[in-house]
Amino acid sequence: MNDLKVFGLPARQGRWLFLPLGITAMLCLGTVYSWSIFRKPLTEAFKKQGMTIGATDTLLPFAILLVVFAILMPIASRYIERYGASKVTAIGGTIVGLGYFLSSFATSIPLLIVTYGFIAGAGVGIVYGVPIAVTAKWFPDRKGLAVGLTVVGFGLSPLITAPLASYLIATYGINSTFRILGVAFTAILVAIATGLRFPPTDWQPSPQFTPRSISTEPDRLLSSPSFFALWSCYAIGTLAGLMAIGIATNVGKEIIELDTNTATASVSIFAIFNGAGRPLFGWLTDRVKPKMAAILSYVMILVASIVMLNTGKGQVVNYFFAFGLLWLSLGGWLAIAPTATLSMFNPVNYTKNYGMVFTAYGAGALAGTLVAGSAKDIFGSYTNAFIPTAILSVLGILIATFALKPDAKTQQILM
Repeated sequence: MNDLKVFGLPARQGRWLFLPLGITAMLCLGTVYSWSIFRKPLTEAFKKQGMTIGATDTLLPFAILLVVFAILMPIASRYIERYGASKVTAIGGTIVGLGYFLSSFATSIPLLIVTYGFIAGAGVGIVYGVPIAVTAKWFPDRKGLAVGLTVVGFGLSPLITAPLASYLIATYGINSTFRILGVAFTAILVAIATGLRFPPTDWQPSPQFTPRSISTEPDRLLSSPSFFALWSCYAIGTLAGLMAIGIATNVGKEIIELDTNTATASVSIFAIFNGAGRPLFGWLTDRVKPKMAAILSYVMILVASIVMLNTGKGQVVNYFFAFGLLWLSLGGWLAIAPTATLSMFNPVNYTKNYGMVFTAYGAGALAGTLVAGSAKDIFGSYTNAFIPTAILSVLGILIATFALKPDAKTQQILM
């Protein structure tokens, strides 16, 4: 296999080109993290139609997309190798674009839940696992770094898509923005699909590299305490982060009283933290036990929650500090969880294993949305939403400390 070529280069060098392809795909999929930019324009559009909707209502399409994404990703992962990375990406990318395009015709929250939540969410779920699986296969020697760099695009997406969406909405309106994004995402993802493929089954980056033999199989995951510990930790970590993503702009405007432009810019800034968390925690998880990386993330969530519980009008520094930590910790979990899955369970079955672990992301998304929306609708402010995140971060520390460890079923020391 020494003569294997990738994009016209020797495989060991050419494999690095899969990273920008994966990052670009993730940038498109990660536009969901810019949802807070869409909430006010949608509220105003529905108000013109005589409808009054609450905070929970405007968060539901976002939450349902993430839940559908989390449920479908493990299902789709089972077919990536069977049908090929290229075909799965093209199909999923087309569905993503269709969901956004049809959202432009939604005249109510239930319709938006169908078009954006279910259809676009299904497309995201189909595509998301492909770049991760491709890079994991091409980089068995640097799996944490490769996966972290690949998913960085999902986290950094709002850096580009938040100001882009804000501009498009201001210039063309909310409906045309959905159409433009739908067409663009379809074209970009289908183009990327043509370049994605897996290495031959017996290919290794160098003759000296020998992958570890691990005995755990997917059907044993559900009987493993380590699986449930990782799943619970992942759910808690994503709950706080996804809640912060959904309400970032609104908190900036309503609690800190930022102007619209500054609130929009804050989302782009937070995206940098989210993106940086992926390679940072991917690198960290490669070098220390996953439980140590998990504990660090929960300490960040706890500190951020305490800060926000004591933050009010004009306290811009507190706002940026706290939400920066929350977005950073979420980015961290999108690297901790897949890297820990690769370390804990058979890497040959990675796409199936991580698909099962990833359902925790959907649970975290739904719970975070309900916490944030209920806090606003019941108490009139998002501030109270940070009480449960503080409590859950302490619970997460306890689970990670005492349960996120190997057992007889996993037969693998967490590295």
